Amino acid sequence: MDFTLTDEQSMLRDAVRSYLAGRYPLVESRSAARSEAGWQPAVWEAFASDLGILAATLPESVGGLGGGPEEMMVIAEELGRALVVEPYTGTVVVGAALLRGSGGPAADAVLSAVAAGDARIAVALTEPESGREPWDVQATAVRDGDDYVLSGAKIVVADLPLATHLIVVARTTGDRLDREGLSLFLVEFDPQAPPGGADARYFRTIDDHHTGDLVLTDVRVPAAALLGAEGRAWELVERALDDGAAAVCSEAVGIMRRVLEDTVEYTRNRRQFGVPIGSFQALQHRMVDMALEVEQSVAAAYLAVLNLDAEPRVRRRAVSAAKITIARAARFVGQNAVQLHGGMGLTEELAIGHCFKRLTVIETEFGSATDHLRRYAEAVGG
Repeated sequence: MDFTLTDEQSMLRDAVRSYLAGRYPLVESRSAARSEAGWQPAVWEAFASDLGILAATLPESVGGLGGGPEEMMVIAEELGRALVVEPYTGTVVVGAALLRGSGGPAADAVLSAVAAGDARIAVALTEPESGREPWDVQATAVRDGDDYVLSGAKIVVADLPLATHLIVVARTTGDRLDREGLSLFLVEFDPQAPPGGADARYFRTIDDHHTGDLVLTDVRVPAAALLGAEGRAWELVERALDDGAAAVCSEAVGIMRRVLEDTVEYTRNRRQFGVPIGSFQALQHRMVDMALEVEQSVAAAYLAVLNLDAEPRVRRRAVSAAKITIARAARFVGQNAVQLHGGMGLTEELAIGHCFKRLTVIETEFGSATDHLRRYAEAVGG
């Protein structure tokens, strides 16, 4: 495997980092995240028009730039470093993966809108009783003439308050735990005026991202809302979830790099007993351990990203291994950074506390370490 970025990928990284360093200050971005809007539309527009990162990994046929998983990794890492809350992973990674895999005019139209910055996607998958099985879906889609009727409850739908489109995973055939019989439906969505029969409740998570719960009661959508083949969505969903897991692993790497840099700098400047605390050998050892965890996470994220297009068992092993590694590292690096900062580590003024909260959420996002340990064992033994 070649872990070296190409010249183009290095230029992409530098462009995103430079833009965010100058136009995404911590105080303003946290204020926007905690506002009623929950994000900065002007930043999202700049991602499309100035940086082109919304189009970078999309097919050229829909106005994209034809990049792949490596470009996604570069972008996600820099977004993580800056603690960006705009809905990149949900829209450009997970949502776009489902649309690309499904194909068809409707999917292509939304992908074109994503590339232009005009569409944001929320994927409604998880349900109140799903437990640890993402294919545990009870929401139903029943064909009724020229329509489908959607009913069911979805919880913690990432980016729901920001979405222009929903992709709803619903069961068209089969029993609750069957992986066959799941279908995807594309639904236009206005957070301020959800479609008839839809009840949405929005909330902000501890890492300042916005999400929501959704109840669908006999929501009618045209048959054209069906994405791909009826009842054959699980393979697309699983691949999209792996793409999302790889993206948040890359995001976590960016956050942990920043946490380590900030911690080293803080210990150089913070003085105790007349000397910088960074001169204390015990604290140096702790920061070395943090650095080792970061480097292991970098390798694990590369492993996941470079195997996203591999055959399913190889992909599952790589993604699950990365998620397990980064869940452990995120906790270790985050907790030690807070401890080394002392009381300052959890203040609003420094980035460390915000990084710690985001790393805590990433530990369980797209599956916890326990979930991925089980999946890894299945992939190795199966």
